[in-house]
Amino acid sequence: MRQIFPAFIVICICLTTISTYAQSFKLMRYDENYSILKDSSKNFYDHIKFIPLSGDKKIYLSFGGEARFEYAAFNNEDWGKMNTGHNNFLLQRYDLHADLHIGSNVRIFSQLRSALEGGRKNGPRPIDEDQLNVQNLFVDVVAWKHQDKSLTFRAGRQEIDYGSGRLISVREGPNARLYFTGGKVMYASSNLSVDGFVMMADTTYTGVFDNKSTRQANLWGVYSKLIIPRSGNMDFYYLGIHREASTFEEGTANEVRHTIGTRLWKYGGGFIYNLEAAWQFGKFGNGNISAWTGSIDIGYSFETVKFKPTINLRNDYISGDKRAGDGNLQTFNPLYPKGGYFGFDPQVGPVNLIDIHPYGTLALLKNLTLQMDVVFNWRYSLQDGIYRPSGTFNMAGAASGKRYIGTAYLASAVYSLSKFISMNTGIQYFNTGSFAHDVIPDPKNGLFINSRIAFKF
Repeated sequence: MRQIFPAFIVICICLTTISTYAQSFKLMRYDENYSILKDSSKNFYDHIKFIPLSGDKKIYLSFGGEARFEYAAFNNEDWGKMNTGHNNFLLQRYDLHADLHIGSNVRIFSQLRSALEGGRKNGPRPIDEDQLNVQNLFVDVVAWKHQDKSLTFRAGRQEIDYGSGRLISVREGPNARLYFTGGKVMYASSNLSVDGFVMMADTTYTGVFDNKSTRQANLWGVYSKLIIPRSGNMDFYYLGIHREASTFEEGTANEVRHTIGTRLWKYGGGFIYNLEAAWQFGKFGNGNISAWTGSIDIGYSFETVKFKPTINLRNDYISGDKRAGDGNLQTFNPLYPKGGYFGFDPQVGPVNLIDIHPYGTLALLKNLTLQMDVVFNWRYSLQDGIYRPSGTFNMAGAASGKRYIGTAYLASAVYSLSKFISMNTGIQYFNTGSFAHDVIPDPKNGLFINSRIAFKF
């Protein structure tokens, strides 16, 4: 797979000189629609994105892909607890997808993806390597359509992503993206969309086509989005999960958890906001679950000012366990969150947490954006520990009376060389607080630097 790199560079150079009518690339590549190219003059890129397979061009095929290369440098990962010191490694990700449309009612989308890691001292993390897998392979059938309204059924392996990624995210930041296998029914209109789904999550291994399905439904729910013209937008959702041997500081047990939540949001054009709240209930072993979260993210976008600055302030409250060892659980579970919700490669996950997070951006050039963040982190409950960005348990905390975890300082820059090529680089410094000094024998401040280049077509 590592020999693919030169070929992608050649394609990359060719495509930077091509203009196209196609839209910008989507986070979910299956959301792209290249039917607009059916009547365009054909150039090299158009031939890849729209290949007619019938005389009336109602049956057509589209290809796309990605190559991504990232250099990461850690110093004192987990604040010295892992004793790895300097840890530098390379991450690579490649994918190729094919999108077959059979008329206006049937569509088959398939995608292969390879995620590779090299050089990490203690081997790849689950988010780093999955050498080759089928990332997407599903069939869409449009059962009903009238004007702007439609009802579509989807079955097969698929990526999913909802809202701001707090609970259900494809996890774009890490090298290996998430996927599920199952069924979904989707209603869509100009202002309202409602998805209902039942999914199975695979157990991911690092080899070739070796991931194993759980063969039982472990994620199900309904997610709706209401767009209110010239105003804000609203999301309402119910999500359910079933996990065997879930681990929290309270212990390890079978977990069945239900989440009910809502989100109010508006981006662009002056005042911007993203407000979200969710409550969770269910069973953890023989105990009861009662957990919650609330998030406020407000800011202002100065679109008529030079460099178009934005300023934002976030504040999250995420519950932790109230009483260690009583069998009940008040620890919030973020389900399948995106890895960089608190900045790129955060060291603290969205569990048992209070954070204050001011940040801002500057568009220094038309294709260059700079972002600066500061994140202050506290434990919500002194009877619970801290968790990783994925939501998995990291360090116990019930024996410590200290609350402050530490402060993260971040700076990042994103540069779009062309429609097809983007580059970003960032640095994060984590200054450990009183909790880390209380539970780690010889705590050290952490430093993380990364640089990434991505090519999409």
